[in-house]
Amino acid sequence: MGSGMAKRLLSANFPLTVYNRNREKCGPLASAGAFVAVSPREAASRAQIILSMVADDAASRAVWLGENGALAGASPSAVLIECSTLSVGWVKELETAAAQRGCEFLDAPVTGTKPHAESGELLFLVGGSADALDAARPVFSVLGRDVIHLGPTGSGALMKLINNFVCGVQAASFSEALSLIDAGGLDRGKALSILTGGAPGSGIMKRMADRIAANDFTPNFALRWMAKDLAYAIDGASRDGVGLQTASAALSVFEQAIAEGLGDEDFSAVAKSPKKQANL
Repeated sequence: MGSGMAKRLLSANFPLTVYNRNREKCGPLASAGAFVAVSPREAASRAQIILSMVADDAASRAVWLGENGALAGASPSAVLIECSTLSVGWVKELETAAAQRGCEFLDAPVTGTKPHAESGELLFLVGGSADALDAARPVFSVLGRDVIHLGPTGSGALMKLINNFVCGVQAASFSEALSLIDAGGLDRGKALSILTGGAPGSGIMKRMADRIAANDFTPNFALRWMAKDLAYAIDGASRDGVGLQTASAALSVFEQAIAEGLGDEDFSAVAKSPKKQANL
């Protein structure tokens, strides 16, 4: 995702500095004109708008905090944009750290996959101040098809977790439906056409059906990241006194798939898991 976003910025002639823990991954971007920094701190010191796209809370902490973290290199007037799918608690903690540095902060996770990042068709779900959003709009206009300002810091992160836990529940239920189709001896092709063409036929189900038909589980969104997002949603909701029972059941299905070695495949590979939990 980050690579696709970086390519979009370069194509729009933004001066760009990039950092990745694996320096080799920066090679194509360097060839396209990006400066490759040796640390997040160096990258941030060269930028007025600083974006992060990483896997989880731990990776976000590592890239922002510490002596060589991006916050240490950010100028007080910089706008910091965290585009990763993270817990609301960590996003609010990061916003506090940014404010202490004198920086503006936006939590701006995205909906979409790698192809959307490469084509500039992401949807940004933004939490933070209107002033910070206005400063970042030229960048968002290149990276995405739209920006939705949802409210104060944490609003974007919360909405993204809600979005993803609903997707995870649909994926887990579709996986179990497939098991029942097979166990009952139904024609799989006909059954899937009924589900995807009828009331249950969400984008998630259609995408999974296409992946299953092609037997192609090359990851656009890895299964283990769906499990991570379900866990963040469940934990955050619990802190607010809300129980996400269907999300908890879906998480057990994804955890079983990870235990069976499917974690690095596309999340649709949950349909391959032979030991799906029967608690949805």
